[in-house]
Amino acid sequence: MSETRPPVRRPYENVRVEARDDGHLVLLDAKPLKSPAGTVLRAPSAALAHEIAREWSEQPPRIDIARAPLTRLLGTALDRVPASRGGVEEELAAHAQTELVCHRADHPPELAALQSRTWQPLLEWFAHSHDAPLRVTTGVIAIEQPGASLAAIRRALAALDDFRLTGLSVAVGAAGSLVIGAALVVGRIGPEEAFDAAELDASFQIARWGEDEEAARRRAQLRADLALANCWSRLLPAGAPIQ
Repeated sequence: MSETRPPVRRPYENVRVEARDDGHLVLLDAKPLKSPAGTVLRAPSAALAHEIAREWSEQPPRIDIARAPLTRLLGTALDRVPASRGGVEEELAAHAQTELVCHRADHPPELAALQSRTWQPLLEWFAHSHDAPLRVTTGVIAIEQPGASLAAIRRALAALDDFRLTGLSVAVGAAGSLVIGAALVVGRIGPEEAFDAAELDASFQIARWGEDEEAARRRAQLRADLALANCWSRLLPAGAPIQ
């Protein structure tokens, strides 16, 4: 049986933010916060740096990295996304081929109507925003989407900086939908609306049959991930995000 690594004792007392020409540092005493790979964590905005500083100010006597999700995302944006950017973009673009909001039920009628009311406005917003209309079908079999739309989506993803691409990746991974994830990170919808859209089918079934513990845990984690993606995106500097 493998041993669980004990948490690291908090080795600092003071946390502060320091603005530099190349970003905002979070200093633990006099030492800049670094990623596990050793990269100095330079936040692109003061707002993000101060929230990360709060994560470290509120750490217990033994550090719990699970209580520093924004720190982990900044490390991802600086270390992992640049090194595998092409793969991240392709993974996100691939969601358009099996886009959740494009696959509708034909029965029961109540579910079909609910899907249309909830998903169709998001799909229309996405098509207008990116010049990327997507086709709708019934059932779970993937439908071929317009090549011009897929190309437009790839261009939009390529235009994102590493920080925004990181937030979008979290949102899309949680929601299982490029359309819902994109709407969340630009503030078109909030995290609860994103949860309702992503979990529409599951919530419909739960209303009829109830929710088991495993489903409750999964949905709680989904809510947390969507809230994190929303928080992260709101803390980034003003720019030209996908919208």
